[in-house]
Amino acid sequence: MSATRSAPVFAINHMVTPALRPQAFFQLARAIGVQDVEIRNDLTGNAIIDGTPAADIRAQAAEAGVKIATINALQRFNEWTPEREKEAIELADYARDAGAAALVLVPVNDGTGQEDGARQANLRAALTALTPILEARGLLGFVEPLGFEICSLRSKREAIEGIEAVGGQDTFRIVHDTFHHHLAGEPALFPQWTGLVHISGVTDAAVSISDMRDSHRVLVDGQDRLGNIAQIRALLAGGYAGLFSFEPFAEEVQRLDDPARAITASMTAIRNGLAQY
Repeated sequence: MSATRSAPVFAINHMVTPALRPQAFFQLARAIGVQDVEIRNDLTGNAIIDGTPAADIRAQAAEAGVKIATINALQRFNEWTPEREKEAIELADYARDAGAAALVLVPVNDGTGQEDGARQANLRAALTALTPILEARGLLGFVEPLGFEICSLRSKREAIEGIEAVGGQDTFRIVHDTFHHHLAGEPALFPQWTGLVHISGVTDAAVSISDMRDSHRVLVDGQDRLGNIAQIRALLAGGYAGLFSFEPFAEEVQRLDDPARAITASMTAIRNGLAQY
């Protein structure tokens, strides 16, 4: 089978159904034929914030027969402070004990830290500090550039240059997010550097690219404006063999009565779209 016809391997991020408890979320994954999941540390009233022990998460995942691909995420990772170091160690400990393979690293996204020169130096400092933390726990770090104009790390190329500058090729990979790739307007793909792909669509015909926000992110269907099919096809053709993880933030998705049916329909739409090429 040629690379261009390789079938995507899907995963689901807990953001798709944030109200489900972890055990139910893991069971949902298996019900739709998905073996890999991403758990989060930003879901109020849910694990990890509610204090659920990592060992419980690990046991529930094992019982359901799923693997925890990542914990999403260490926020503001490229603003390295003593507080950030403490947070990184605690989250990396949790990831290790929960059986996660990687920790997603999200940059500062509030309009600060964007100055040329300082921006790159901040990235290198954070990656340097994170390397021993991750390596000691057998974790990978997945750097996720965000396409928002206020983000301090929009470019995947810049992220890769930072990783190379600190010799972090064995520890770090990038996240290709189809939403953020579209917003950033960076045409280059880096399939060999990609450790994870986040997928979501935007179907609102009225919103401009610069005004797209997480609240617009739905499941991918035939009305998608982000070019998900083309992005997925190009990544597969370039040799990417990792996970394509559903990460919609729109409330209309998160409140679905039958998320299994909706996610399955989106998987089918993507497979059908790929088959047309």
